[in-house]
Amino acid sequence: MVSKESEYLMKTITTAEQFNEIINGNQKVLVKFYAGWCPDCTRMNMFIDPIIEEYNQFDWYELNRDELPEIADKYDVMGIPSLLIFQNGEKLAHLHSANAKTPQQVTEFLSAQ
Repeated sequence: MVSKESEYLMKTITTAEQFNEIINGNQKVLVKFYAGWCPDCTRMNMFIDPIIEEYNQFDWYELNRDELPEIADKYDVMGIPSLLIFQNGEKLAHLHSANAKTPQQVTEFLSAQ
């Protein structure tokens, strides 16, 4: 059985308006793009909680790319899961799905920010 705890540590974005409001703030926010059918997304959920706790300088969110495909397209999210960091409406960093398979890859990306 897969733990659902990461859903509590990551807030879910459900509308384009909510997304725009979140990324336009002064705080750095991290948005995980995922889909319900994605096995790599499920795998990431299994290791992401301790990483969220360690990198708590970010506000963490998740967005289902199938529900908001126009946002995924706008920010060049071609594969999932992808982690994007935003601040003041700008995309600062993007960890593409091919490089987001292990906890080490995710922590190296976050440490470089």
